[in-house]
Amino acid sequence: MRTRPAARAGQYAALLAYLIFLAFPFLWLLSTAFKPPRELGSLHPTWIPRHPTLANFRQAFDEQPLLHAAVNSLLAALGAAVVAVLIATPMAYVMARHRTRLARAASGWVVVSQAFPFVLIIIPLFLVLKRLRLIDSLAGLTLVYVVWSLPFALWMLVGYVRAVPVELEEAAAVDGAGRLRTLVSVTAPLLAPGIAATALFAFVTAWNEFFFALVLLKTPGKQTLPVVLTHFIGAEGVADLGPLAAAAFLATLPSLVVFALLQRRITGGLIAGAVKS
Repeated sequence: MRTRPAARAGQYAALLAYLIFLAFPFLWLLSTAFKPPRELGSLHPTWIPRHPTLANFRQAFDEQPLLHAAVNSLLAALGAAVVAVLIATPMAYVMARHRTRLARAASGWVVVSQAFPFVLIIIPLFLVLKRLRLIDSLAGLTLVYVVWSLPFALWMLVGYVRAVPVELEEAAAVDGAGRLRTLVSVTAPLLAPGIAATALFAFVTAWNEFFFALVLLKTPGKQTLPVVLTHFIGAEGVADLGPLAAAAFLATLPSLVVFALLQRRITGGLIAGAVKS
């Protein structure tokens, strides 16, 4: 059915409003990062700084070890993304191809586990990491990020595996390919978009996470970037707005870069043209 012009205009208007809603915080953060202190305290703020300056960025790097904290966040986020994908991919394949009661129960538990709040699991996690002597370490924090992102990563990959036609694997088996060869040569390439999306989710979740890092990391040299950003807020709750905006703007760039690199994989067709009709 053809869409009426009025309905199509309404759809584009709704999409535009949604894009503005999403872009507003980032654009305002960018504008604030380049404003001098006088404009930050103005009663009539403007979108575009009248006198843009890089002083906020210099002050942010002078006051806090942002680069070192960014490296800590990068190590934890990359480690969590890689390990979560390596664990979730074979588990998702088993759950998607073998629909037993155990697999259905596991799928239900994956969905339910996402409803658990951070506060509910932080004490058991703290006790487990303490017994393993992983408190105040990036390895322990990475392990927590893997555990936290694994259920949703598994849920995502199950849907991608189910979208791969079983006929492709059966055809490979007829041609003499074993189970491992089929998984590596046939199924895995078709799961590339799903694996990329899952890795992106795990990376962004770990990169932006604050609560676990605040509780588990005590040594200043091991703190991640979200925790260091809170140091721009004084004891009385007054934020040093300019340097905070500059540091927060820089903290968002890695997520944007990772998304830009993986966008082609995510938006690409999953199995376009794989099955002949």
